[in-house]
Amino acid sequence: MNHWYMLTLTGADRPGIVARITQALFEQGMNLGEASMLRLGGNFTIMMMVSGELDAGELEQALAPVAGELGLSLHIDPMEGGLHRHVVPNLMVRVSGADRAGIVARVTGVLAEHGFNIFDLESDVAGTAEQPVYLMQIAGIAAEPLETLEAALAPLREEGIEVNISPVETLVG
Repeated sequence: MNHWYMLTLTGADRPGIVARITQALFEQGMNLGEASMLRLGGNFTIMMMVSGELDAGELEQALAPVAGELGLSLHIDPMEGGLHRHVVPNLMVRVSGADRAGIVARVTGVLAEHGFNIFDLESDVAGTAEQPVYLMQIAGIAAEPLETLEAALAPLREEGIEVNISPVETLVG
């Protein structure tokens, strides 16, 4: 029986993490599905869907030594999985403003109230310690027209949060 898992590994960034983890998966006959790997504040995190014959305990037993050697924490969740379920976003939201508490909650709250489904969210803090600037980019699917979302986000602009929404150009062919 083929099982699906969501693996999450986090720890200090260093060369070779992806190579070692994916090699260990390959050696156990596991298949890699979708994955997201990124560096945040000097730390590295991997989230990946994997499938194979191992049960969760066997998978953890196989990966724990490698994760330990690399100083990574490992978390495994059984899940309903499958490939080719990727949906292409239709809108991109870009946010910037003086960094302060609540920007993400305010923007995503307005979007959620209007049925916007977030597929991907990336953020960063730029500027200086004295004048930090919060930057965020969100991709997703909107249930309502762009103009409706623009109007709903207008009060945030009055608070100094710059929010720009644009359609995602998709080329199919």
